[in-house]
Amino acid sequence: MADRTRPIRIEFCVTEQEKELIESKMAQLGTRNMGAYLRKMAIDGYIIKVDYTEQKKLAAAVSRTAANINHICRRINQTGHFYEDDIVELKAKQREIWELFKQSQRAEL
Repeated sequence: MADRTRPIRIEFCVTEQEKELIESKMAQLGTRNMGAYLRKMAIDGYIIKVDYTEQKKLAAAVSRTAANINHICRRINQTGHFYEDDIVELKAKQREIWELFKQSQRAEL
């Protein structure tokens, strides 16, 4: 216990309804650490939850395209040839990325 980063203990009592409300708000945030939640609320008074689903979709699309480019480059380096299908596939992936990017921008505006 001497090595704790937070050695000072603060306690308070709540009713059953208040406890349920706190747990409900924690569930909305997707957190299960009550100590961290209560500390953040006591210090800042609010918590901002950012939804990164669109950015994750965009990152995944970029990653898939990068993997395709690497495969195509390896094949070109090994054989000295590239195929029209490869170009078509890369253009389709690029369109997918741009569409995800445009959707993300529209949602932010």
